[in-house]
Amino acid sequence: MVTEVSTSIRAATNAGPPGARSTRPWFRRPGFLRSIAPVVLLVCWQVASQSGLLSAKILPAPSVVFEAGLSVLESGALADALLVSGQRALIGFALGAVVGIGFGILAGLSKIGEYTVDPPLQMLRTIPLFGLIPLFIIWFGIGEEPKVYLIALGVAFPLYLNTFAAIRQLDPKLVELGDVLGLSRGERLRNLVIPGALPQILVGMRQSLGIAWLSLIVAEQINASAGLGYIINNAREFLRTDIVIFGLLVYGLLGLITDSIVRWFEQRALRWQPGAVAR
Repeated sequence: MVTEVSTSIRAATNAGPPGARSTRPWFRRPGFLRSIAPVVLLVCWQVASQSGLLSAKILPAPSVVFEAGLSVLESGALADALLVSGQRALIGFALGAVVGIGFGILAGLSKIGEYTVDPPLQMLRTIPLFGLIPLFIIWFGIGEEPKVYLIALGVAFPLYLNTFAAIRQLDPKLVELGDVLGLSRGERLRNLVIPGALPQILVGMRQSLGIAWLSLIVAEQINASAGLGYIINNAREFLRTDIVIFGLLVYGLLGLITDSIVRWFEQRALRWQPGAVAR
């Protein structure tokens, strides 16, 4: 009881008074601070290109990449590609998240589940993900299935590992609390286990999102007829380095956006944690 009270006091102290975040100067807000490094990198890139330190054939200037991207955007190809690639990433991530979190809960809550699930998953995790591409093509052809399954497989492992570890590291007092309250297995899972493991599950989700976009880049090299990978492959055929770099930057931007969404959810879902506001 004393520990819970002290934790509540510490959380309230770290959170500060209501509206405290809104009084920060604009140059001290996290959004501005996080944008400094990318802006400095772009400026250095532009200066190096204009000064001749970087060859235009190897790495065109940001202004050239921007003009190439603008032409792709105006043609309507970018919007169509984002729709196709986003759908692949979303379906693959959802499938991988269900498998990873589901197996993590199963292995974390039961010794039998751990002995059944963990060994084969650990063995499969050591196989190079992209080395499975030829096998996926043999199994599923060259359509959408191998692309989606490749993304799902990459997403599943970080979520499984983080969910399993989070459940095994839960405070034993939570189990005692469930016994005292007479909660059923489903109620314990919903009200104690999932909330207690949520911080580490969200960490795994951020890792999985990065792997999802990385897997998508590779997956869309498998005979893609639409999507960002299709645009990049066409640009490669015509030696359009500027469009290739633009496509890669779009992949990176999508990863940054999805990571920011998870961070936003994390800050609101974990307000009860000490120091959660400062993340």
